[in-house]
Amino acid sequence: MSKHRLIAWCRIATLLLCGVCPLLAGCASSRTSLGETSTPPTMRPGESSFPVLAGEWEYEEGTAVIELILDRAGRGTYEYKGGRFETTSLIGQEWRGRWIQSENDREGEFVVQLTPDFQEGDGRWWYTRIGRVVNPPDKGGGFHLSRNGDVPDPQTKTTSLQP
Repeated sequence: MSKHRLIAWCRIATLLLCGVCPLLAGCASSRTSLGETSTPPTMRPGESSFPVLAGEWEYEEGTAVIELILDRAGRGTYEYKGGRFETTSLIGQEWRGRWIQSENDREGEFVVQLTPDFQEGDGRWWYTRIGRVVNPPDKGGGFHLSRNGDVPDPQTKTTSLQP
């Protein structure tokens, strides 16, 4: 074998070992953060539609009860402090998102563990910003959500509840 052919084969072997093997190793070892198995995702982050969340919900925290209205994109509003929220992911029954209150200049995030029928769930919320303070030490809280009505059929077209 000539010196030039040997060099060419060495380059090809290097490309295969350095380029393909790490990709295969990454695929073979992919796992969820929950362990070896998890429920299939209902929606993945980055998808713009979460129709299973659309509709009216009742938010309960202590003695406070607030009505939430969500559109098919998982966005919604509530009257308290000019509140609105956005869904960032819905994987299995775990619903994550962020909330913004314009009247008191606060923002935060939430996570809810929904029941398998998507009718209710328990969650917690926390602050990510209060005024100019990012990641404030103030604690959040726990809450319970329950749906007012049935889970919408994902195939049914509905109008957006968001202005």
